Amino acid sequence: MSIEILMPALSPTMEEGTIAKWLVAEGDTVKSGDILAEIETDKATMEFEAVDDGVIGKILLPAGSEGVKVNTPMAILLEDGETEAAAPKAAAPKVEAAPVEAPKAAPVAAAAAPVEKGDRVFASPLARRIAADKGLDLNAIAGSGPKGRIVRADVEGATAAKPAEAAKAPAAAAPTPAAPAPVPTSSSADQILKMYQGRDYTEVKLDGMRKTIAARLTEAKQTVPHFYLRRSVNLDALMAFRADLNAKLGPRGIKISVNDFVIKACAIALQQVPKANAIWAGDRVLQMKASDVSIAVAVEGGLFTPVIRDADAKSISALSAEMKDLAKRARDKKLQPQDYQGGSFSISNLGMFGVENFDAVINPPQGAILAVGAGIKKPIVGDDGEITTETPPATLMSLTLSVDHRVIDGALGAHLLTAIVENLENPLSMLA
Repeated sequence: MSIEILMPALSPTMEEGTIAKWLVAEGDTVKSGDILAEIETDKATMEFEAVDDGVIGKILLPAGSEGVKVNTPMAILLEDGETEAAAPKAAAPKVEAAPVEAPKAAPVAAAAAPVEKGDRVFASPLARRIAADKGLDLNAIAGSGPKGRIVRADVEGATAAKPAEAAKAPAAAAPTPAAPAPVPTSSSADQILKMYQGRDYTEVKLDGMRKTIAARLTEAKQTVPHFYLRRSVNLDALMAFRADLNAKLGPRGIKISVNDFVIKACAIALQQVPKANAIWAGDRVLQMKASDVSIAVAVEGGLFTPVIRDADAKSISALSAEMKDLAKRARDKKLQPQDYQGGSFSISNLGMFGVENFDAVINPPQGAILAVGAGIKKPIVGDDGEITTETPPATLMSLTLSVDHRVIDGALGAHLLTAIVENLENPLSMLA
C-alpha cells in the first residue's frame, strides 16, 4: 500500500516550508531514517528523514517549491514490489505563493494526538535512539510524521520529565498564546502600490523569516506593555581587564569580546534579582531558575536569537566559544529549533555599528531585553562640578532595558539594570 510523504512540521511554529533539495530520486529504495530532502523553514534549513521503508514512486513537488503547507503531500512512497500504476493516483498539490499575512501558531503536537499508554508507538529508529539517549517516554510525545509517526524533530526538542514532577503534575493544557497581529492584507497592499504608481522600485518578496519577524514584532508592540529604563556604564575597568585577559588567552586562540562580558553580566544579574528572571505565560508568570540568555544575531534577510542556556554557570571563555558557534550556525541557517527556542531574557547589541543607544522590542514570552550601544569617550565631571584636564575622559556605554510591565514592575526592573551595570563596572567580581 502506497504512503504519501507529507511536508513535516519541523518546529512548533512552522506552518509552511520550502523544498530546498531532494536527496532521493524516483525509483530509489529508502529505509526508515534515511534523509529524503532538505527543508527550509522560517528559521533554518533542516534534514527530513524517511519514517517508512519503500521505493520513491513519484515526486509530486520539485526542489525549489515554496510555501508548501505542513501535511501537504510531497511524494509517494511505494511498498516493496508495488508499482506506481498499482498505487492510488495522487494529484500533485498546487503550491502558490503564500498570502501576505501573519503565520498562526502551529504546534508540532497538533499534527497527531499523543499515543495512549499501552498502544503501539510508531516512531522512526533514529527517533527511538534519540529518545532512549535522552530518557524520553515515547508514549508522551506527539508525532508529526505521516500517520502520527514520531520522527527526529519531535524528540530533539523534548525534555524528559523528572519522575517526581511527572507524578504530581496536573493534566492541564498549556496557556494559549495570543494570536499574532495581522500584517497588511492584499487589499491594503494594493492601495500602497497605487500610491507609488509611476515611481521606480524593486519589489522584494517576503520569505518565511521576514513574515515571522513582521508578525512577532507587530504582536509584541501591540500586546506587550513596554516600558524603558536607561543607564550608562563606565567601561574603563572592563576594557583594561579585557586587554590583560586577551593577552594571556591569545596563545590559546581565545579572544573575549565586550559582548561576552555583557552576556555574563546579564546572566549573573538574573541570579542576583531572581524575580526578574521571568516570562509571561498567558495566565501566569514563570520565574525561571537558570539564566537562559538569548542573543540577537543579524543574518541575511533577518535575525536569529539563539539561546545560551545556563549562562550564569559558564566561564566567560566558554560563553565566548558557544556564542561564536551559535552565531556561525545562525548565519549559515543551520540552527536547530532547540537552539533558538526558550530563554527568559535577550540582548541586542548594535554598539559595533556605532549606534549610541536604541530601544529594543521584547521577544515574547520573555520578560525583558537589553539594548547595548557603543562605548563612547566622554569627559567626566569632577566632585566640584568642573571638567578639568587632569580628569581623563571615560568610556561610557549606553544600556536601555525594555521591560514587560506584566512581568516586571519599575522598581524590580531598576534593580536588575543596576545589577547589570555593577557587574560590568566590576568585571573581576564576575569571575568569583
